[in-house]
Amino acid sequence: MAFAAFFAKDKTFRPRKKFEEGTLKHQLHKKAEASLNAGLDLRKAVELPPNEDLNEWIAVHVVDFFNRINLIYGTISEFCTEQSCPVMSGGPKYEYKWADGETYKKPTRLPATVYITLLIEWVEKQINDEEVFPSDPSVSFPKAYMSVCKKILTRLFRVFVHVYIHHFDKIVAIGAEAHVNTCYKHFYFFVTSFKLVDSKELEPLKEMSEKICK
Repeated sequence: MAFAAFFAKDKTFRPRKKFEEGTLKHQLHKKAEASLNAGLDLRKAVELPPNEDLNEWIAVHVVDFFNRINLIYGTISEFCTEQSCPVMSGGPKYEYKWADGETYKKPTRLPATVYITLLIEWVEKQINDEEVFPSDPSVSFPKAYMSVCKKILTRLFRVFVHVYIHHFDKIVAIGAEAHVNTCYKHFYFFVTSFKLVDSKELEPLKEMSEKICK
């Protein structure tokens, strides 16, 4: 099964975010997708195309990664319950607490499924906010844009951590291991290339990254 075909499946945990046809973001999305479908080296695929805006390129990838990680979690969400995963973690050394400054003003311990549901809803809210991710190319990105993108990608990385460490047997069982690994490598090369996720956050999957992202 081709990489693109797997991610075209309708198994998303939450509804997908789509780009409006004819827009700059849609064109950049098609460029990025074409690179993946052509089997281009993922290190090359994440490079900013000539004469394109970095903020737009990052926005397109934030949405693409949201969609793909949303789908990956959707494939195993029935196995990630409050009983099986009472805390959001990546093994015994890493635990993630949720805070959004609104409902959860302080970092709060939550079951993984609740944490990830809130995370996906929070990311969806950010990328649908025209003041944060303007769809009109004539509108400038806000000053806080890059810090918001870093926070989104850091939190999405934690879904990879949880899925790989606690549910990878289910990914293997449905035959999606190669596709998830490809998505992870794409994500890893992108965030490290543009320094969007702190190296400390990448620690939980460091050994695996060194193995599959050589």
